[in-house]
Order: sequence, then structure tokens, then C-alpha cells
Amino acid sequence: MLTIVQIFNNNVALIKLNDNRQAIVKGKGIVFQKKKGDQVDVNQVEKIFYLETAESKENLYFLLKDIPIDIVTTTYEIVDVAQKTFGFSVLDYVYITLSDHIYGVYKRIQANDYHESLVPDMHTEYPTEYAIGRKAVEIVSNNLHIQLPNSEVKSIALHFINAQGTPGADKLDESLTTSVNDIVQEILNQNHILRTKENGNYYDRLMVHLQYLVDRLNQSDTHSSAFTESLENSLENSYPSSARIAKEIFDNLQKQLSATLSDNEKLYFIIHIQQLINEQPKNTDINGGIQNGK
Repeated sequence: MLTIVQIFNNNVALIKLNDNRQAIVKGKGIVFQKKKGDQVDVNQVEKIFYLETAESKENLYFLLKDIPIDIVTTTYEIVDVAQKTFGFSVLDYVYITLSDHIYGVYKRIQANDYHESLVPDMHTEYPTEYAIGRKAVEIVSNNLHIQLPNSEVKSIALHFINAQGTPGADKLDESLTTSVNDIVQEILNQNHILRTKENGNYYDRLMVHLQYLVDRLNQSDTHSSAFTESLENSLENSYPSSARIAKEIFDNLQKQLSATLSDNEKLYFIIHIQQLINEQPKNTDINGGIQNGK
């Protein structure tokens, strides 16, 4: 039995299963003229997304405050495909960061104000994440009836690179999180980087990344992955200001937390900060330079 807990629109609802688990169900007219407590016809269910953890339930309600349900269900579908088709495990916070990203891109495309991301091309180092990104672009285009630029493949791939991990494992240590945020915000303030209306989404995304950086420290998940030395050099050459601030954050976190961070974190910081300050690349052939190791 699928019992309706909350109706979002005629095609989407939150339901409770017999074992008291909750899930989002989607199907054309699936809850038309129904109400809370009614049963959903299982034959009308086109897609179902299980909320397996308390974190995933909290994330759902957090998202629904500001993001349309069609964006949210599209995000859940992308994550579901990543997990089931590609066997890719992600931390629950990807639902927040990816929904926020997709909604932002959707609004910019609708307003004819889209600008291609300057995230470097890393498809050689992260083939699975890029395959997920390509599938995600297809899902977004089908569900939301917009054509995403090809550059969105690398932007979405970055979300999965950042969020790889075991679902439900991202439990935050509040005292450490506060310390990390204080350290980073002090350095940002010293460099005159403040949260504004224009950069708010990027600023908040950096804060979310920092929260789960704490969790990666707790799990001793500080291994270096496939970022190459040439990629690091290319980013530093192309975005010197962002790289300087990122290094300051990286060094201060290691010193004040008495922890060893992965070199990947420094590169994530460069990308996040570049988005915050919109630093233009010194080398206009940024992707080509990275791919060729220049």
C-alpha cells in the first residue's frame, strides 16, 4: 500500500509504504482528486525515489521551501540514476547543492542570461562522474523542457566529484563545522569577499561544501584522487587571485585543525572562490591548457 502523506501537485506526492519508509512518487495524474491518507494506484507510479535516511527527509523539506517540485524530482532522478545505473555512492547533501544548481541554471536560461561555467574539463580523470553529468543533462532537458548547454556536463560532474561518499554517513560535527566556517569566513572577509545577492548561491554552496569537509576529516577520507599536477598548475596560472585565497584557506584549516587535507580540497576551493569573485582566466584557452597540461 502507498499512502499519501503530502501532495505536491497532481503528478507528485510524498507517500508512506507498508514498512513505514517514505518515498516520492511521480506519475501523470497520480494523485489527481486525491487527498492525504488516500492510497496511490501502484500501476500509475512511473518513478519512485526512496527517502532512506533522516538526512534525505530533512533535505527534501529544506529544498521545497525555495525550489519547485519539478526541479527537486529531477534532481532525485539524477541521483537515483547515478546510484543504480553507475553504482556511484554520494553523500545526501548532493540533493541540496545539485537542486540549487539546476534551478539557478534553469532561471538563467529562461532569462537569457546564461554564461558558461569556467569549471575546467576533467573528463579524463573522472570518466564516471562525466558520464553521470551527460545523463543528467539529458534528464533535465526531458523533464524541464529546456536544452542545457554542453558545458553543464562538467558543472554537474563537479557536484558528484565533491559529494562522493556513503549515503547517510554525512553527520556533521557542529563544533568543528563552526570552527571551519569561522576560519574560512575570516579569510574571505579579509579579502573583501562577502555574501551578496549576486553571489549568494555560490557562497552558500561553498558553506555546504565546508560542512561536509568536516565529515570527510572525521572519516579520515583525505586521499588524493585523480586530479593531476598539470590541472593544479593550470588552475593556479589561470586564476591567481582565487588560487592565492584558496591556498590561504587550505593552509589555515590544516594548521588550526591540526589535520591533513587532500590536495583536491585546495582545487575545489579555487573553483568555488573563482565562482564567488568571478575571476576571469588569464589564459583564455583554459580547457585546452588543462587538457594539454600547459
